[in-house]
Amino acid sequence: MSRQIESVAVLGCGTMGSGIAAASAAAGCRVLMLDMTVEAVERGLAAVDEGDRHLVETGTFDADLDKLADYDWICEAIVEDVAIKQELFNKVEPLRKDGSVISSNTSGIPLRDISAGLPERFQNDVAITHFFNPVRVMKLFELVPGEQTTDDVVEAFATFGANQLDKGVVHAKDTVNFIGNRIGCFFMLSGLHKAKPFLEGGMQQETVDAVLGKPVGLPPTGLYGLIDLIGLDVMDLVGKNLAINLPDGDVGRAFTEFPGAEQGMLDRGQLGRKSRELGGFGRVQKLDDGSKKKETFDLLSEEWRDGAEADLAGVSADLGAVMFEESPQGALAWDVFGGTLRYAADLVPEIADDVVNIDNAIRWGFNWAKGPFEMLDHLGPARVIAKIRAEGGAVPVMLQVLEDAGAESFYQDGQYLGRDGAWHALS
Repeated sequence: MSRQIESVAVLGCGTMGSGIAAASAAAGCRVLMLDMTVEAVERGLAAVDEGDRHLVETGTFDADLDKLADYDWICEAIVEDVAIKQELFNKVEPLRKDGSVISSNTSGIPLRDISAGLPERFQNDVAITHFFNPVRVMKLFELVPGEQTTDDVVEAFATFGANQLDKGVVHAKDTVNFIGNRIGCFFMLSGLHKAKPFLEGGMQQETVDAVLGKPVGLPPTGLYGLIDLIGLDVMDLVGKNLAINLPDGDVGRAFTEFPGAEQGMLDRGQLGRKSRELGGFGRVQKLDDGSKKKETFDLLSEEWRDGAEADLAGVSADLGAVMFEESPQGALAWDVFGGTLRYAADLVPEIADDVVNIDNAIRWGFNWAKGPFEMLDHLGPARVIAKIRAEGGAVPVMLQVLEDAGAESFYQDGQYLGRDGAWHALS
């Protein structure tokens, strides 16, 4: 059967749901927006451009759920709770038409957990369609099929995502946090722990953020600034999800809980930018004379202080070169960012079948200048392997594959190196 998506029913009108609805309407699709209350739907509708609202029908779960029978794609974007998702899907399944496709926009719950116990038709027609926020801006669209999802359903989502929504589609496996958040959240959660010795050695948090920004090809938010943007509450939920679902032996299991100072911040509601006056790792204070002052929450004293200038003395402007410098900044970059590269190089084929999907997910989802394997190519894989061995570390699987294949890089001449050690054409 060939599946066509020309209309979209979005269940849940929060930030993500309203973004998906707005993007679908902007692509010319008929859209149905449903939520628990009329007020929730009205708030979500505000995200849709006025010129597109003639394409949008609205309603509530209680009164209008049967309307989704007229839509090709039913996209669930409600709270990240398996039981609540399953309850909604059990109501939706008998109402949707044959040939329709159905998905969850979960950011990290495995599809196998969401679909457990649901009918075979649901299992055949369902996938994860994970967008990044804000939906209209971020390019990444992670597509995750289940064990029984049919090929035509995957093709329908991939075609619609690429052609109608103009997204970069990456094909991920049904593993915790998929690709983008598995690696991106490892960077953040491990970074909170790995930065501690550097702070105790006298490095300022501003320097941590600066080193883990432009010098390694990451956005200027660095580590603490990025978590302030996302929110400690969100990262706490990510950590709890990882603690439950990460496989035994995964190095990320050591970083699923916050260090003490960060846990204290969470407990008192000091979550980041969303906390406004309480702030997060940083805040901006408006003074009586109308001027503004940047402040940093010092993780050692656990008190606010004036913001400080980052110390990048001696840090090379060459992309990634800091990781090989004999300095505290170099050691930090190697441990946190280099550790993330090593983590990514151990996840093929667990989270994706190839390096290409991983690189695309991280560039499109977290705005890295280069994906992990592109970055390893830039640094020189042999140089990275030599540094790992000099420290007595284990060489990650894809770096070992590269070495065994006698290759010098993961990409060459329009091809990429596969897990099988062979070269495959880039599509």
